[in-house]
Amino acid sequence: MTKDNNPKTLKTDHIFRMTDDTGMLQHSLYGIPNRSMGYTSDDNARALIMAVKFYGQRREKPIERLITKYLSFLCYAQNPDGTFNNFMAYNREFPKEESSEDCFGRCLWALCYAYSDPMISQNVKKAARVLIEKALPNCMKLISPRAIAYVIIGLKCLNQEKTNTYIATLADTLTDHYAHYKDGEWHWFEDSLTYCNATLPWAMIAAYCVTKVEQHRQVGFESLKFLESKTFRNGYFKPIGCKGWLYKGNDPAEFDEQPVEACETMLAFLEAYGSSGNKDYLERAKTCYSWYRGKNSKGLSLIDNETGGCYDAITAEGLNLNQGAESIVSFWIAYLEIKKYENKEKQK
Repeated sequence: MTKDNNPKTLKTDHIFRMTDDTGMLQHSLYGIPNRSMGYTSDDNARALIMAVKFYGQRREKPIERLITKYLSFLCYAQNPDGTFNNFMAYNREFPKEESSEDCFGRCLWALCYAYSDPMISQNVKKAARVLIEKALPNCMKLISPRAIAYVIIGLKCLNQEKTNTYIATLADTLTDHYAHYKDGEWHWFEDSLTYCNATLPWAMIAAYCVTKVEQHRQVGFESLKFLESKTFRNGYFKPIGCKGWLYKGNDPAEFDEQPVEACETMLAFLEAYGSSGNKDYLERAKTCYSWYRGKNSKGLSLIDNETGGCYDAITAEGLNLNQGAESIVSFWIAYLEIKKYENKEKQK
């Protein structure tokens, strides 16, 4: 890949290759979209966030069209009760399944993020607002800690009195989870570290920025420190492996390491930096981003020079060379966000 000091020097081929008229496809076979695996709302929600961030740096029609496609996908995925279907077959049909709370959280996060961006068109904002209003009654019914976390992160973007009240209540729920599972040196919301772990401390720090409740701040920073102790080794980021996870009292699974973990942990450290002004958090965020570029357990870059795609995982044997939606979107969100902070630092 070419030097990454400017978004225009990075290949975007794989983003557009993975996106058709319906939305972003879920999986790829190496660098080729695998249409047989269809789509997910999870991926299209994250892709919407990516496209909005991208549009903030490159206000070009192809990027604007990506925003419309991903938002349109979420519009189609939303049920009459405001929840969201997740898996869609290539024939554009959703199989009968119960709505996923985590999917709901990611979708609401994306919609709030898009709605709150000042550069986005009024048509996009108005459409996103309709979907948000339809979704909001479900927020207080959530049980999944990660779904709650994504909703807090999303609602913070709105910064409205009604939704700020939701944030306070939901943050109290996560605080209760934390108090229940915290034990000795185990400072976490569950008895395990599994997927998308960083969303939990990230959400608590984000909640504190709204509520100013000291307990929210304490839980957020304490749990982030705990997560850091489990995922940083010898100066590089080492996410919990998805083949076994980490259960209290046991050692963490070494592999597979997944791109979404580097992205969301980076975002959590950036939230901590924004809240505290402590540059150590910014350095940790940069370390998470460097995971993609080869500062990792295998010393391998996850970026495909040919397609601009991001490989799906670091495995015990090396790289999983498939380049699915979650991977490419995670990389681009991480890239766009860390460069924004680096540019701010240069201007000081």
